[in-house]
Amino acid sequence: MTVHFVPWNTSNNLLQETEHLYEAAGTFNCIQKGDLVAIKLHVGELGNPYYVQPFFVHEIVRKVKEAGGKPFLTDSNTYYHAQRNNAYDHAITALTNGFNMAPFIVADGLKSENYRKVKTKGILGEIEVSGAIAEADAMIVISHNKGHELSGFGGAIKNLGMGCTPSAGKLRQHRTVGLEIDAAKCTGCGTCKETCEMHLPEIIEGKARNTSPLCMRCPMCIEACPMEAIKFVNKENLSRALASAAYGVLSTFKEGKVSYVSFAKDIARYCDCLPNPGEIMMKDIGIFASNSPVSIDAAFLSMADYKILNDASHVDCMLQVKEAKGLGIQGELKPQITTIR
Repeated sequence: MTVHFVPWNTSNNLLQETEHLYEAAGTFNCIQKGDLVAIKLHVGELGNPYYVQPFFVHEIVRKVKEAGGKPFLTDSNTYYHAQRNNAYDHAITALTNGFNMAPFIVADGLKSENYRKVKTKGILGEIEVSGAIAEADAMIVISHNKGHELSGFGGAIKNLGMGCTPSAGKLRQHRTVGLEIDAAKCTGCGTCKETCEMHLPEIIEGKARNTSPLCMRCPMCIEACPMEAIKFVNKENLSRALASAAYGVLSTFKEGKVSYVSFAKDIARYCDCLPNPGEIMMKDIGIFASNSPVSIDAAFLSMADYKILNDASHVDCMLQVKEAKGLGIQGELKPQITTIR
């Protein structure tokens, strides 16, 4: 399965080159006249400078309209309490970051209440899919390749699995990771409780405990603990959960109705969900287009020195890709990459 690719060379007109990229990849072949087309993207947390540049999205919107589709920009609300936790603040963030070229419809409703629960394969068994995603006729998945604390990297599979699910689905995926507190090291200082935005850890008899089902396994308490008493258990399970959730999301579409475009630029250490994404980990690579999330993520990893991301997260970036392939999502772990010149 071929992945088409344009190198990130600013001596060329990259916007013009994406025209040839999309044509070669058949990016808009998934669209029929009258289709409601979800353009799934990440609008960037307020303050994060590394999301996909809006003019590229503007061009994709134009091409969807040319193909006869009715495009809308979309993403799901966050579980954590930042600037995209509800539809109002999410929409304001989208506008502030320049995404005004089509209606922005928050996929899971005002407070993440709009979703469809579906059966899936793998570690989860079932997953909540955001309503506007589940009801769309076709979807263009626009991803920004970057690092991630828990899954090694974020690309098309993560954009499907995490980005197309509501708060309940996000929590379900994160809860596949365990968290342990070493009582021998813990001094009961309460730093973890103060750091947690939901103040979930409790101090009981001078020791921290976190048994709350609301804990999403973010790394905040781990990083804040002065005694290094907190650690993740089975951290790699999130990569498996992403693939499982992605399978469920794709099950809501007819075959051939989803296309993928990924931007390997500004490859930062952390996700676009953070206002402080950390340092750039490697040089800009380019833009990929494919009809497979497995192939497009595998193509990026084949061209990136992803050991850098592995070392930063202590997770194998290829795990989520292999898991998705193993669950039956179409694609190749070693796809043919055709460079558009």
